[in-house]
Amino acid sequence: MATPVMDKAEAAGSPEPGFGDSPYITATFRIRRFNPEVSDEVVWEDFQLEIDPKERVLDALHKIKWDQDGTLTFRRSCAHGICGSDAMRINGKNRLACKTLIKDLNPEKPITVEAIKGLTVLKDLIVDMEPFFQAYRDVMPFLITKETNEPTRERLQSAEDRERFDDTTKCILCAACTSSCPVFWNDGQYFGPAAIVNAHRFIFDSRDEAGEQRLEILNDRDGVWRCRTTFNCTDACPRGIEVTKAIAEVKRALITRRF
Repeated sequence: MATPVMDKAEAAGSPEPGFGDSPYITATFRIRRFNPEVSDEVVWEDFQLEIDPKERVLDALHKIKWDQDGTLTFRRSCAHGICGSDAMRINGKNRLACKTLIKDLNPEKPITVEAIKGLTVLKDLIVDMEPFFQAYRDVMPFLITKETNEPTRERLQSAEDRERFDDTTKCILCAACTSSCPVFWNDGQYFGPAAIVNAHRFIFDSRDEAGEQRLEILNDRDGVWRCRTTFNCTDACPRGIEVTKAIAEVKRALITRRF
């Protein structure tokens, strides 16, 4: 039996709906640039590129750096919202570039990208994180037990005790919360939400024995009482931590000495 042959005109028929339509759009990224080796001036620079709106802002930054301007400088590592390296202000809000989809940013308008606030900008989207990490170190973010209490077996903890501080274990030290805090913008000496969150994680850990010491550190003039409960930190957290609630619990522990 002969194999049926389709006429050329028939084969060329009307394409299926959407067939051949490009998924790409033209998006404009307006990036705040600063290079102290070239100038002390800060400038906004526009970059246009064809990109799938389902891609992330980090993908767009990569395309700009690789294809248009190799001097564009930013931090990134895992690209999966775990390392916290690529926190930046996108359309005026602190976000992780690797978790922010372009389609969620109204790409018909220029998408603004700039460094997070409250920390010294070193170049383009990179800030000096040392003050942030110093505050983190100051609250002693590690388990402390008495020297005479050498463990002979695993330190057991009930599910209820573990749940007490579960939320604050999610912190990835991206600084999105701290750099969204107006108190921190005004005075960089404030410990900031991230440091308090990480203190909370150990203050309320039933295995830890340095809760009082951490509370005294946070009772300082630059400590927990500087918080004005604006909820900026909670809104900015890419991990969904109830930052303001954790700060309130630390304040309550300072007053009642119960934790």
